[in-house]
Amino acid sequence: MKRSGSADLPLHYGYVPQWLAQRMAKLGLAVVETIVLDYGKDEVLRRLSDPFWFQSLGAVMGMDWHSSGITTSVMGALKRAINPHSKDLGLYICGGKGKYSKQTPDELLRISERTGLDGAYLVKCSKLSAKVDNTAIQDGFQLYTHNFILTDTGKWCVVQQGMSDASSTARRYHWHSEQLDSFISDPHTAIHGKNQGYILNIADSKAEPTRNGVMQIASEHPDKMLKEINKLVMPSHHDVRAENIDLKRLGAVLWLAHENKPEDFAELLLLKGLGPRTLQSLALVSEVIHGTPSRFKDPARFSFAHGGKDGHPFPVPTKVYDETINVLQTAIHKAKLGNSDKTEAIKRLTQIAQSAEQDFTPNANFDKVIEEERGNSWKYGGRTVFGKAKPPLQQLKLF
Repeated sequence: MKRSGSADLPLHYGYVPQWLAQRMAKLGLAVVETIVLDYGKDEVLRRLSDPFWFQSLGAVMGMDWHSSGITTSVMGALKRAINPHSKDLGLYICGGKGKYSKQTPDELLRISERTGLDGAYLVKCSKLSAKVDNTAIQDGFQLYTHNFILTDTGKWCVVQQGMSDASSTARRYHWHSEQLDSFISDPHTAIHGKNQGYILNIADSKAEPTRNGVMQIASEHPDKMLKEINKLVMPSHHDVRAENIDLKRLGAVLWLAHENKPEDFAELLLLKGLGPRTLQSLALVSEVIHGTPSRFKDPARFSFAHGGKDGHPFPVPTKVYDETINVLQTAIHKAKLGNSDKTEAIKRLTQIAQSAEQDFTPNANFDKVIEEERGNSWKYGGRTVFGKAKPPLQQLKLF
């Protein structure tokens, strides 16, 4: 089994307000549809199985950039948005948080009846991936959410998360069915995280007698060690700091959108009419769709698309968010009718930004950038879970 990675996140409580949940579903669907159109449905599984890309997707959707809530909120939004279009996309999302995770086997069996897939095998994969991370590896994290994502050809990935009350952190586990070999014997060459003393690991090859007795899955005979590829550990602080960001990459996006004659830039990209603030968001969304894996090592950067519901780095600019969704939806609609000019223009945003990075030297004050975003937030319909953004005091005096 290829366990594709894991992520350690500060444990956050709270909720996703309806005004953000609706936008997350629309943006998530647009991102997935574009990936399917340009790269195929298998690429969606590969992206979701990458903890860095997943965190970047959550950040660009307006979630708190580093919190545990990204997992359940992003998967919930994707499930609501994608499943009504499963037949066209060839993608299905099962499971969820708490009681919904227990519905995964029934959901998989219903999907298998419609698609002709081996439902019993898929249910087994779902249960075993959870057993490894929750029972075979007893590292102090108890699973409370489990999502099983599959294609109509039977390929799949798993995104699941456990909670540790002792450390007030959550750990997200990612699995990918590519190169499936074994669930139970050395599925990882290492388990990386903060040392918490001795842990029980009956997925170790030396624990075969214990596995046979406790898990009763002795029919599995793996013969290959597989590697844990990615490990993401997010900091505990809420605010976005300069050390969390690749300033050269972010600076190039800000420079292109705000300083490089945006009216000419927009015309070049066939996106005439968009303001510089929407171009900034669209450039970061474009990278989530078209960027290579190495581009997602600083997920906090993507919070500069649509802020965060907790106000970090700034309130969610709902007007900009809606315009970004509209541009993507229009591009997808036209691409389905045979006109791919707009989708190609959106793709070009990533290419132009990366080209600009090569000779770009960051000189903007990072804190000033955030200050300006917060100061202008009220103009863009800025919102957080605490309410709507208000004009700065000095501007209020003008009214």
